[in-house]
Amino acid sequence: MPAKAPLILGFDTSSAHCAAALLRGETLVAQRREEMARGQAERLMPLIEEILTEGEANWSDLDAIAVGIGPGNFTGIRISVSAARGLALGLDVPAIGVSSLEAQAFGQNAPVISSVDARRDHLYLQVVDQPPGLFTLETLPPLLDGAMCVGQQASEIAMRCNGTVAEPRYPVAEAIARIAASRLGAPDLPAPAPLYLREADAAPSREQPPALLDD
Repeated sequence: MPAKAPLILGFDTSSAHCAAALLRGETLVAQRREEMARGQAERLMPLIEEILTEGEANWSDLDAIAVGIGPGNFTGIRISVSAARGLALGLDVPAIGVSSLEAQAFGQNAPVISSVDARRDHLYLQVVDQPPGLFTLETLPPLLDGAMCVGQQASEIAMRCNGTVAEPRYPVAEAIARIAASRLGAPDLPAPAPLYLREADAAPSREQPPALLDD
């Protein structure tokens, strides 16, 4: 009897959404995305349980957890990465981290420049398989001529590299699950870790230590 294809749960809260998908081999079993600026911490686990129910699966059926690691919203990234690591530990399955930029570029049939809104006129951007970075339209790195441009300000980026504009081929949680499926079984997979490309807005001062309260 042939072995069942691995069942992978993918989810992401790195932006203003809560998204999850269930993938069995190449088949998308269930997926859902809800737009929300707040409340991902409260909504993520119920959403995952709804996805499992829709896919007629139990927690014990999962072969791997796939999670979006950013770049994106600091709090959202921490929520999903912490959940993925906790679930992987409890279920004794691997957890695989996938970047937002890679998920957005996945499945295109040409080299991709992928960009995500970093706010304050900045972009998180990755040119094909180069390391991602934080840029503005005035400080873009060398671009690949004729590349396919996906994501935030894709039209402006395409104008600078004679490229074309495309939409992501897969919803984010499904793309994360599909990328994780391609890595399943690889040796020494690192535990998911947040991909931060800028400092948090509310970081403690490096010059002035925090005040200590008297007992």
